[in-house]
Amino acid sequence: MIKLRLKRFGKKQEASFRLVAMEASVRREGRPLEVLGFYNPRNKETRLETEAIRRRLEQGAQPTETVRHLLQRGGLLPNSKRPIQPRSSGA
Repeated sequence: MIKLRLKRFGKKQEASFRLVAMEASVRREGRPLEVLGFYNPRNKETRLETEAIRRRLEQGAQPTETVRHLLQRGGLLPNSKRPIQPRSSGA
């Protein structure tokens, strides 16, 4: 299965991330199938390759929660509220 996830790069304490398409079984620092964008959490800079991301999503790629949030902010995915989980009583 292909996952859309973030790959860390940059100096210590100054992390930036690349949005990549990778096989789910490959470790975070492994070789990506394709680089789809960039995210810098320090200044909220985001660059997305919209056509490539749409193509990967049509092929069935699953974004992680963080990537899903970035794609929703970028307008590539519809905003959807997570379903509320009922609390189980401890007694």
